[in-house]
Amino acid sequence: MNLNHKNIAYIAAIVHAFIVGFSFLFVKLALTISDPIDTLAHRFTASFLALSIPVLLGKIQLNFTLKDILHILPLAVLYPAMFFAFQVSGLVYATSSEAGIILASIPIFTMFLASYFLKEKTSYLQSLFLGLSVAGVIYILAMKGTSFETSQLLGTSLLLLSCLSSAGYSVLARPLTQTFKPLELTFIMLILAFFAFNILSLIRHSMNGTIMQYFEPLSNQLFLISILYLGVLSSLGTSWLSNYALSKIEASKMSVFGNLATLISMVAGVIFLQEQLEYYHIIGAIMIIAGILGTNLL
Repeated sequence: MNLNHKNIAYIAAIVHAFIVGFSFLFVKLALTISDPIDTLAHRFTASFLALSIPVLLGKIQLNFTLKDILHILPLAVLYPAMFFAFQVSGLVYATSSEAGIILASIPIFTMFLASYFLKEKTSYLQSLFLGLSVAGVIYILAMKGTSFETSQLLGTSLLLLSCLSSAGYSVLARPLTQTFKPLELTFIMLILAFFAFNILSLIRHSMNGTIMQYFEPLSNQLFLISILYLGVLSSLGTSWLSNYALSKIEASKMSVFGNLATLISMVAGVIFLQEQLEYYHIIGAIMIIAGILGTNLL
């Protein structure tokens, strides 16, 4: 692998972070119209259709057997299925600030899992910079104010399981990307999420006698725009970018860019939602960027 391929992988990781960072804007918009489970169902329907159309038209060639699908299935279970399921469930019981602090621990989980299972070497200085990046996210969210109560223990536990799912995905995807094409991995991952969340949503509505509520959001233009962004760019696009980047760079390095997404979402909130920018946002942003640069340049 030459240097050019690795540079492209870093560009993919940065683009991935930007898409994820802006996705929070569209999630907020979608959730004003629909509930979390239905939003996830429609989100992955858009992803599945966007990828299936060029496949059915023969524009994209996918070659894998049933045995290949079984190999990829554990990856798809971890992400996006378990990751989003635990995240949405955890947010029912925990605040968004608490969720942000907990999800900032993903690089730490990834580093330890990658070190144990993939034998990835992380130097002492890289570990320090990784900790600096995570500390920057925690600092911003802590300064905004949060509190942990006993009643929110379930939410915290579910969010930690979401973190472990993301870290497990990064570690498991690393060897699989050496065998399968990024697009093949992405296709299987999205198929599972499409069926899982749609079946869950339809069963819930059928039991409650509210099946028409599943279709109602689709008549809202703002919801459709949000779902197209979340489904095509934030799910399909990021899955492919992540799988591609993990085929070229270490899982522990890739995970640090998740904190860049937190920084981007903060800036996007200031620009598009007129959220106030405080001094601690700037301090935390410097810590995040320094951590990302330090971990990867070393």
